[in-house]
Amino acid sequence: MTNDDTIGVLFVCMGNICRSPLAEGLFIHHARERGLLDRFDIDSAGTGHWHAGNPADRRSIEVGKRHGVEVPSIARQLDPDTDWSRFRYLLAMDRDNKDNMLFNGAPADRVFLYRSFDPTLKGEPEHRLEVPDPYYGEGDGFQLIYDMLLSATHGFLDHLGK
Repeated sequence: MTNDDTIGVLFVCMGNICRSPLAEGLFIHHARERGLLDRFDIDSAGTGHWHAGNPADRRSIEVGKRHGVEVPSIARQLDPDTDWSRFRYLLAMDRDNKDNMLFNGAPADRVFLYRSFDPTLKGEPEHRLEVPDPYYGEGDGFQLIYDMLLSATHGFLDHLGK
């Protein structure tokens, strides 16, 4: 982990261009609004390498912008050699991302599905806690994941405040 004063938070999806950068942007935005931003070391990553070095998908950037949330992330691939020790919370967008991290040696007590922090989903089975990948979808897919991530972000910040 980073140091005793900061809490490492890593958001993880498959390519690190849609879900995890939007979650990162939402977390930064709302942690700043609560006056807590300096307590965290925040990043996002993908389990795959396909988009490394690229900005977030334009649709994630656009949905964030509509809500006043900046999505500044640059995609990178998850790095087990450094990420497991740097981050206290490894927040997966879906079960495949979670399983991938566990398979690659992530400490199980640090890996969570992000929506498990959504208070409206308390007690739901894991398959109901996934954030679907909107990459190939049409319509309001990015707004749908924004809403899911927003609720999880508030729940996660409330959890951290306890």
